[in-house]
Amino acid sequence: MTESASLQNRSWLETIKAFKHPRVITMLFLGFSAGVPILLIFSSLGLWLREAGVSKSSVTFFSWAALGYSFKFVWAPLVDKLPIPYITKLLGRRRSWMLLSQIAIIIAILWMAQTDPTNPRSLTLMAMAAVLLGFSSATQDVVIDAYRIESANTNLQTLMSSTYIAGYRIGMLVAGAGALYLASYFGSDKGSYNYQAWQYSYSLMAVVMLVGVVTTLLIQEPVASKAEAHYSGNDYLRFLLLFAISISGFIAVFYFSSDIAKGLKEILTDVFANKQLAGFIIETLRLVSAIMVAVGLGVLQIKTGIVKREMAIDTYVTPILDFFNRYGLKLAILILALIGFYRVSDIVMGIVANLFYQDLGYSKNEIASVVKTFGLLMTIAGGFLGGLLSVRFGVLKILFLGALLSALTNLLFMLLAQIGYNLPMLYLVISADNLSAGLASAAFVAFLSSLTNIKFTAMQYALFSSLMVFIPKMLGGYSGMMVEGIGYSKFFLITALIGLPVLLLIVIAGKKLELRE
Repeated sequence: MTESASLQNRSWLETIKAFKHPRVITMLFLGFSAGVPILLIFSSLGLWLREAGVSKSSVTFFSWAALGYSFKFVWAPLVDKLPIPYITKLLGRRRSWMLLSQIAIIIAILWMAQTDPTNPRSLTLMAMAAVLLGFSSATQDVVIDAYRIESANTNLQTLMSSTYIAGYRIGMLVAGAGALYLASYFGSDKGSYNYQAWQYSYSLMAVVMLVGVVTTLLIQEPVASKAEAHYSGNDYLRFLLLFAISISGFIAVFYFSSDIAKGLKEILTDVFANKQLAGFIIETLRLVSAIMVAVGLGVLQIKTGIVKREMAIDTYVTPILDFFNRYGLKLAILILALIGFYRVSDIVMGIVANLFYQDLGYSKNEIASVVKTFGLLMTIAGGFLGGLLSVRFGVLKILFLGALLSALTNLLFMLLAQIGYNLPMLYLVISADNLSAGLASAAFVAFLSSLTNIKFTAMQYALFSSLMVFIPKMLGGYSGMMVEGIGYSKFFLITALIGLPVLLLIVIAGKKLELRE
């Protein structure tokens, strides 16, 4: 009998005591380091841009700066194999990449701090800094996920997921409520914008990231190791060049098509008599074109011999084939569909949440106190509850419960939109939403970890977690347009409804996984 199974047979008190394991505690601090950057791209940056007078639709487009989270599987194999000169010999494969990504995060945050978005030209620089932050943060996530899976047996993965989420949410609190409190303290408010206040706030967020740096220097490299790489360091550097050229092509399409897109939006607005629909169509075409250019550049480099064809197959195709071989075609597709849509209701709604609170009349301090601080406590409680329940009753059952609650709580936001400013109601909505989100996240991270083959830790988990956020973030980029077009109430109703098909996916996948076992 595995220790995971034995945990189900222990008392509740014995299960709770398992949280004291050193590896479980370590994930609290690494989760904190992973949680700080994301809100500096999303909600905190959104409030900063709104105070600076940037339009709501432009603010939500900034959420695409975090698409690095959705494409991190592209460079995950480099993180898995490529040594960093000098640092890898000193710290080891996982810790060296962890430290490098954390340093890059600090640089990106300081870059954002030195940029005033009220200057139209500076807005482009802000976007570039946000992209660097998203890319660096996604890289840190790849390393932390691999470290978590390799550093402990499956018996601890659910509990490690819970402490990781707790640390992650604390990091989000610091970068969310902390950044808002600091910006307000230094003198910036809605209608009274002060760039220097946000500059100080983001600079202090860069200092906070030193928690992750210290943790990386103190922890030990995981004992688990993979087979030696079949390719030389030069081969992997060429592979890194492939990624750099491809991502440059992706960015170039967006940069050089901005003027053309603006003109096409005006034309389509006249044709459809709908500005939001025109914007949606044009921005989708820009994104698809950018992806096609990036893929084309990558294929060209492989065909010209810059990157070895067999290396590209071993890097990307083999880990994917391993997943399909283990689960079979039909079940694998079902699992991928579940992963891709599980958090769609939660993420799409969350991107406009802070704008929603502002529009209802809540002050920055109220948002920080209720949404960030109190909401954090509810999320941590939900995370620990999700971990305990998953150990006791199984991951899939709690996965279903989390998905159901996440969809239902969006209806509470619809009710809040109709009521308007009401502080007690806000507490109720945040309690339900964050408790369900924490519970669902703990079960989902454990579920993803169980799907991963230790031979391809970084690549497979990065692929799963990238798929997890890709569709929701793509839809979320248009959330501002949707709100402007249909209003908050209908928007929240839609986000609740799109979460319901996930329940069916969980039921079907659960039955097939049970039959397979």
